[in-house]
Amino acid sequence: MAILALSACAGGKYRPVTDTPVRIGPAYTIRGTTYVPAAAPAYDALGYASWYGSESGNRTANGEQFRPGWITAAHTTLPLPTYVEVTALDSGRRIIVRVNDRGPFARGRIIDLSRGAAEQLGMKAQGHAPVRVRRVEPSEKDRERLRKGKPAASLSRVPDSELLYLRAQLAAGGR
Repeated sequence: MAILALSACAGGKYRPVTDTPVRIGPAYTIRGTTYVPAAAPAYDALGYASWYGSESGNRTANGEQFRPGWITAAHTTLPLPTYVEVTALDSGRRIIVRVNDRGPFARGRIIDLSRGAAEQLGMKAQGHAPVRVRRVEPSEKDRERLRKGKPAASLSRVPDSELLYLRAQLAAGGR
């Protein structure tokens, strides 16, 4: 199973960028850890994000071409594709991201952002950052923009009082 899951990341012919079909996929094991993809409509987690970008041109886990400048991400268990709101807990910046790949497989990370998403969130220079990741259902206009490699509409920053609460939750072990 792991070989099948990872073989989708190899280069070759690409699937068109589309929101259908949504794929959940079977459980898979990477480096001794088993991941079980699930629908998770209420997904809301605190943890750490990292970013990746050197895999330009490879195939994502849902068969699309990976484009580092696009606003995309990798997640271990969410359906492909899924849309999430990612909030940087150090700055309060929020963006909508299209999840189209599997990962991160590094301990303590809950999402891997493309270079474009990391730049938009303001965390590219640091390499990783504390974040909140929530599954969302953006407007069709925002979905279309993200499917074309453009950012979704800007979101307001999270108020400082909410950031303090979220940081305390993360320090206490997340949700």
